[in-house]
Amino acid sequence: MEKETVSNEVIWSPSDKRAESSQMHKFMQNINKKYNINLSSFSELHTWSIENKTQFWELIWDFFGIIGSKGTNPYIDPVNKMPGSKFFPNGKVNYAENMLSGNISGPAIVFKSEDKIRKEVSWKELKTQVATLANFLKEEGIVKGDRVAAYMPNMPETVMMMLAASSIGAIFSSASPDFGVEGVLDRFGQIEPKILLTTDGYWYNGKAVNITNKVLDVVKALPSLQKVAVTPLLGIETQYNSNKFVDYTSILEEYSTKVISFEPLSLDDPLYIMFSSGTTGKPKCIVHSNGGILLKHLVEMGLHSNAIKKSKVFYFTTCGWMMWNWLVSGLLLKSTIYLYDGSPFSPNPEVLWSYVDKEKVNFMGVSAKYIDALSKENINIIDNYKLTELEIIGSTGSPLVHESFDYIYKAIKKDVSVASLSGGTDIVGCFIGGNPMSVVRRGEIQGPILGMDVHVYNDNGLSIKNEKGELVCTQSFPTMPLYFWNDENNEKYHDAYFSKYKNVWCHGDYILKTENNGFIIFGRSDATLNPGGVRIGTAEIYRQVEQIEEVVEGLVIGQIWQGDTRVVLFVRLSQGVDLTEDLINKIKTKIKIGASPRHVPAKIIVVNDIPRTKSGKIAELAVRDLVHNKKINNETALANPECLDEYKNIKELSF
Repeated sequence: MEKETVSNEVIWSPSDKRAESSQMHKFMQNINKKYNINLSSFSELHTWSIENKTQFWELIWDFFGIIGSKGTNPYIDPVNKMPGSKFFPNGKVNYAENMLSGNISGPAIVFKSEDKIRKEVSWKELKTQVATLANFLKEEGIVKGDRVAAYMPNMPETVMMMLAASSIGAIFSSASPDFGVEGVLDRFGQIEPKILLTTDGYWYNGKAVNITNKVLDVVKALPSLQKVAVTPLLGIETQYNSNKFVDYTSILEEYSTKVISFEPLSLDDPLYIMFSSGTTGKPKCIVHSNGGILLKHLVEMGLHSNAIKKSKVFYFTTCGWMMWNWLVSGLLLKSTIYLYDGSPFSPNPEVLWSYVDKEKVNFMGVSAKYIDALSKENINIIDNYKLTELEIIGSTGSPLVHESFDYIYKAIKKDVSVASLSGGTDIVGCFIGGNPMSVVRRGEIQGPILGMDVHVYNDNGLSIKNEKGELVCTQSFPTMPLYFWNDENNEKYHDAYFSKYKNVWCHGDYILKTENNGFIIFGRSDATLNPGGVRIGTAEIYRQVEQIEEVVEGLVIGQIWQGDTRVVLFVRLSQGVDLTEDLINKIKTKIKIGASPRHVPAKIIVVNDIPRTKSGKIAELAVRDLVHNKKINNETALANPECLDEYKNIKELSF
């Protein structure tokens, strides 16, 4: 394995005032005072959080004033067993109670559906509606452990139903309305919900998308459902010929109450069932805990993202992506959460920035591919929007390449912290990400998340630096899944994370730790290429290809060929552009100079579209399977499965 010293240039630094006024700095001073020590940097703080694990999580509880009971010592038992460590095993807490506590004025939620609807929900109204929905659930006989599901756009009612379910100890799960019937049933069919919250449709690209027929098909195929609550977004008049259906407004009238009682739950009682992307079969149902989410999101939202009372926090997401579950935890800090449903490019590519500017948002999160798309079109934000209150731009979903960092600081805002994040549905949070006390380096994720003992391992299980390897976490943390639904003896759970290294979480990302203790991700481990036995991350090739004007985006796989692996690059080209010999040579030269000769694809093939998951990730494994004549088990997991046909039986790949 090659070793090189990797150190990227600093492109942004927080002012002393900004760093020292952050919640993270205040938390560090809190530690210094309590333990009479002198931590002075993020690096020292992170090391302390690992070496003093129990004290760290105990302080998180105290610093944020968690409502509940820690219970008796030990606060982590056993201290480091994966899976198996329980955090505050004798404690009691309720996620919804901590979201809704206090007497706060002003908006809790601001919602926008493209340019069609804008709606505010006050803290008072939020509490009243959650109390009413909880009353409805109880009257329907819903008890702790029952499942409540939402087939919904990213709108306030989804948040309210989640909080109502959480208040009584029911388990919440969600899917976005762009999912087809089969995709929804692959998820909800496994967990058998008793209550479903849904709608009549949503707005996308300026058009109304009616989902009422899909809803009828879903309900018909889910015999576990007792009631289906419908909250219309489009206002379509629909007659549902079943007594299972009930109008959301009538629930608010019939079950109206302002009184809510919160079930005292164990920290490892379930809160959510999340789903893997499902591109290799039915999605895995990942069960996450009430207390784990609470603790982890307070660290990520309250310290790393600097969310405080009346902060304005926005992440562009759907209810089918874990960033929705992450975003709603902004309410724990008494921040206002901003929801946006629809296309990020309608009516124009600046629509999200207009929203952020007008609403004076402090934290904005998007996918790395969205930033890439803006950069490709040279969209100029900086001259049209002041973004005066915007402090942090978060990015996740795929690696944020060096050139996207350049684009943000050149074309969006100069004085802003770019927080590239990486984690996943598996932990409903991050292993590595941004922080308000450190500099931002071009192309690097700033560092690990507090409490996460992150390393890069080589194949021998040794921690390495300046060398590519596997992202691992060597100590237990609160958002390890409780279990996978219907996973006998935890076999799938163990195989997913613990089969490579004993008692070490191996996440499946191919990554490098830099000289500055930052991180660069090169793609998923299972999608890495091995030409001539040398491991290459797909992100290294994407970074070069996406700088070429004629190429909109690419997808790269390794094709088994003549006893070795050859690199095959699929490209989607700009309108009116043909894949000429000159363009092929231009692409190959760019990759050769920008990456290395071994990154150069043996074949470059033009396609009309690149398959993606519902959360926007490129579906490399699906294409790799098709090229090797393997069956795709679950096309419904893709946002655009219709494009897969052009990857079958490609003549150029037979020679």
